[in-house]
Amino acid sequence: MKSKVSFVCQECGYDSPQWLGKCPECGMWNSLKEISHFVETSRDKQNSIGNINKNITPKRLSEIKFERKQRLLTGFSELDTVLGGGIVKGSAVLLAGDPGIGKSTLLLQLALNLASTSSQKTQNTQHIRKSDNQKLRQSGLLSFPSVPNVLYISGEESEEQVKLRADRINPSARSGSKTHSNLLLLSNTNTDLVCGIIVKVKPMLVIIDSIQTMESENVSGLSGSVGQVRYSAFQFIKIAKTFGIPIIMVGHVTKEGMVAGPMVLSHMVDTVLFLEGEKFTATRILRSLKNRFGPVDEVGIFAMEGVGVKELNSPEQLFLSKHNDKTISGSILSVTMEGTRAFLIEIQALVLSSKIPIPRRVASGIDYKRLELLLAVLQKHCNIPLSGMDVFVNVIGGIKLSDPATDLAICLAIISSFKNINLSQKVGIGEVGLLGELRKASSLEKRIKDARKLGFRDIISSDKFKTLKQVVNSLSNDPPSLKLRKGHASKLEKEAEGN
Repeated sequence: MKSKVSFVCQECGYDSPQWLGKCPECGMWNSLKEISHFVETSRDKQNSIGNINKNITPKRLSEIKFERKQRLLTGFSELDTVLGGGIVKGSAVLLAGDPGIGKSTLLLQLALNLASTSSQKTQNTQHIRKSDNQKLRQSGLLSFPSVPNVLYISGEESEEQVKLRADRINPSARSGSKTHSNLLLLSNTNTDLVCGIIVKVKPMLVIIDSIQTMESENVSGLSGSVGQVRYSAFQFIKIAKTFGIPIIMVGHVTKEGMVAGPMVLSHMVDTVLFLEGEKFTATRILRSLKNRFGPVDEVGIFAMEGVGVKELNSPEQLFLSKHNDKTISGSILSVTMEGTRAFLIEIQALVLSSKIPIPRRVASGIDYKRLELLLAVLQKHCNIPLSGMDVFVNVIGGIKLSDPATDLAICLAIISSFKNINLSQKVGIGEVGLLGELRKASSLEKRIKDARKLGFRDIISSDKFKTLKQVVNSLSNDPPSLKLRKGHASKLEKEAEGN
């Protein structure tokens, strides 16, 4: 073994054989720090190869027995779906997200749910312990395990602060209820001390909040550095695999929205979850970026409320506004896909005559450049004069759309506002091309099925129309309540031509 010195960037983990003032990977200045580690020489490798047990032979695929992994139910069906059915025992999960998005609140509620469940199971078996416990132990037929606990380790807050949040989330915890007596709290940042406590307590679940706050004297550097994060994650994952204890680690994100710390952290863990959403809206979407025990195309929908995080089994209650006025224009429904899940959303548009030389284009929830592209298609192929109009588009609920299948709904919402047509009970599904054609959306049958399940029958899609102009022409053939108000439309057209 010989010592080798390398310089590692503390921001992105870039490894360089010599010191550099500026990291070529992330562009940060003075971020490369010296790290010493040992490497094997050719002689060491030969000795290690010679010491390999010769009795070890590869197995045939048919000889390997598969055992289904046991999973812990979190109490959130949305979270269980994202994880693939629950938390796998012995797995390491990394949960990342922007500051203040609700990571700690979600995990504390998870810990309270599991602690409450384990307490109920303990109470149900209490009568057996009192009556038959001694006889069964003497016969060797039964050995009761220790009471399953949930260990919540906070490196950012004290036990009192975590207790204050638990009281706000669950008032029963404030009254000293025994249902949460199995939740253990610890405020410490020493990695080696925390590992020793985990081995001693052997809980059913460990939550580390957060991995960037953990540090050890065995590694040089401050907490959050590449060496400290790598060492702490390795120790926690080793305990998880050795004792079968699932560990959830909270990770910070950079200003670019990536998981902070070395990229090797995402490779070490079994599952990477990302909680996203706007701070000023209640919507929270949990995505799976990596999952060794389940799919990566599932999402969970949550809402942040005053008493904590609430899961939404029917997201339509958040993304649809409630109005029954049939004279309202500028609103239409669409169906978007998040992973393999389809749910309805409402898109609203407002078109006004502009009083400034350069009309305004404001997009909330959709890409601004996508809006400009669709406006150009409407003006070119549908002969709608929007060059002198201010156009505002908003997606209800604060969700961000990147699904091209919502293009048709955006165009119809703009047409609805411009021509003052009520389309609030229609559903638009389809991608709009530059030539004005309608392209078939992915999973169209599933989108239509979910829309009809909620009672919407009037669905506009590429199955019925081939071009966007055909859709616009068909609006004049609707029932009287949905007909074009010619006076309003002709007035807007004259104002647009005048501008």
